[in-house]
Amino acid sequence: MNRISLFNSPLLLGFDHFERAIDRVAKASTDGYPPYNIEQTGDDRLRITLAVAGFTMHDLVVQIEDNQLVIRGKQTDDRERLYLHRGIAARQFQRSFVLAEGIEVTGASLDNGLLHIDLVRPTVEPKVRRVEIRANGKSPAHQPIDIGADTEKA
Repeated sequence: MNRISLFNSPLLLGFDHFERAIDRVAKASTDGYPPYNIEQTGDDRLRITLAVAGFTMHDLVVQIEDNQLVIRGKQTDDRERLYLHRGIAARQFQRSFVLAEGIEVTGASLDNGLLHIDLVRPTVEPKVRRVEIRANGKSPAHQPIDIGADTEKA
């Protein structure tokens, strides 16, 4: 079944990256595996912890694709083993997290079946800038208006 593109309108040119992001999130696993926690470890620091018991460092991939943090895990089957009962299946997963603008991944570590991904978010300082008002596209009118300043009427 083909999906109809949401961004076919000529008014939405250049928004195809949003459509790709939506597709990526839709393809991500929805079964809740692996479980995860997101915790704040400092004023500007976060940590995502995923329970990935049975996965080694070589089975896991952590990537940033556009503004998404994507974690993939794939266990390899040992073909030489003969199982009499197999209750622990080798499985694969993909978990995605949308990152806000400016958030950076500072590192990842695997410890006792837990994958820790450390993030830092920058402190945003408010920016104030002056916008000049021009009369009929010519030189600036009387005085520029300072948008960020409090003005008092006399």
